[in-house]
Amino acid sequence: MRIGYYAHHHGSGHCRQVDKLAALLSTKDRKQLTIFTSLTPEAYAFTSIDEQQIVRLRAEDERPDDVLRGRSSAHWQPASLHYSPVGNIDIQKRSRQILEAIFQRKIDVMIIDVSVEIAMLCRAASIPYVYVRLPGIRDDTPHLNAFAGALALLCPYPRVLETTLTPNWVGQKTLYLGFINNPKPDVSPYPDFITTLMTLSDDNKALKASLASDPIIVTVIKGYGGHKAIDKQLPKLRRLLPTAFIISLGPIDHDKRRYVDIATQVDDVTPFMHHSNYLIMACGLNTIAQAYYCATPVVVLPDDRPHQEQEIMAQALIAQGRALSWQQFVRVMRGDRSYTNPDDPIQTQAQDKSDDVPSLPYADSLPAAQAFMSSTMIYSTAKSWFNEWLLPQLTLSPKT
Repeated sequence: MRIGYYAHHHGSGHCRQVDKLAALLSTKDRKQLTIFTSLTPEAYAFTSIDEQQIVRLRAEDERPDDVLRGRSSAHWQPASLHYSPVGNIDIQKRSRQILEAIFQRKIDVMIIDVSVEIAMLCRAASIPYVYVRLPGIRDDTPHLNAFAGALALLCPYPRVLETTLTPNWVGQKTLYLGFINNPKPDVSPYPDFITTLMTLSDDNKALKASLASDPIIVTVIKGYGGHKAIDKQLPKLRRLLPTAFIISLGPIDHDKRRYVDIATQVDDVTPFMHHSNYLIMACGLNTIAQAYYCATPVVVLPDDRPHQEQEIMAQALIAQGRALSWQQFVRVMRGDRSYTNPDDPIQTQAQDKSDDVPSLPYADSLPAAQAFMSSTMIYSTAKSWFNEWLLPQLTLSPKT
């Protein structure tokens, strides 16, 4: 089949997700994918997908000449949509772009990550779609309508992190792909990691002096979907750990740079994840996906997002014992109790875990995502794929 993938433009996570899914396919099969996004090439550079496979969409921002605003009062806003300006020429042309590309490229099934409005456009145009379901409380009418209109739902995280607030039928209609991480080269040894830090520092002499005392290394990882919640905590982090070596990866508020030892951006956070004593991050899916299977303790500071997306994920990680809240982290640090995993072959300075520190699960969830992507290449029609492969994976049937 030919697959279309709509990747929302907020942050780079949605494009990154399809990039990882595409990497599960052979080079030949990847040609069957078409990506729809209004994100610019400068905002995210695909590694598994060629530019000719990408349809760059017009923006959907409100315009001063709109007849109605995108979010109007109840009697002017359809209950099935979150955002629907009326008379917006950009959205009119954007919708035409999407529909024309679907027909010109003979796309059989769309994967929508994420947009209730694109889901409704596809359903109204009788185009089969699968909807990516993100964490959070998504029991509002627009989301439930988009879920109901889909052939199935995809969760890019493990079932064990599902919230109990999810309606039963939604869970029954969901394929849980687990966290997807493309294979990485072997993690560099700790001395090489220190050498890397030297290249990132403006003051190697001070860096050597700081690292000579064998400090706690804390890496703060931030994405471009939002980072103010974490930056706000940096002064508190420095006061809590005055002698720690603090690394900030990603965007950072200018006035917060003085609270960290290194502020930079890197292409690969893997060495930082494995060689730090603690990781502090929000709960964006792509970063959590990588940290979830790393033994380094994770401290979660969820960003304020619609539908409590990151807050719900943080609660699930904490409840499962895979992450610490900020409050738990403060208590551990004030008690001077280190939290590491002695079974991790990469960490070089493991210490005993205290009884009340969470244990770290290890799992390989790649096969579920691999099976899903491979299935779309095996079947020639959406109907045969739906009846013969997709429905047997679900515990819900359109006939029940």
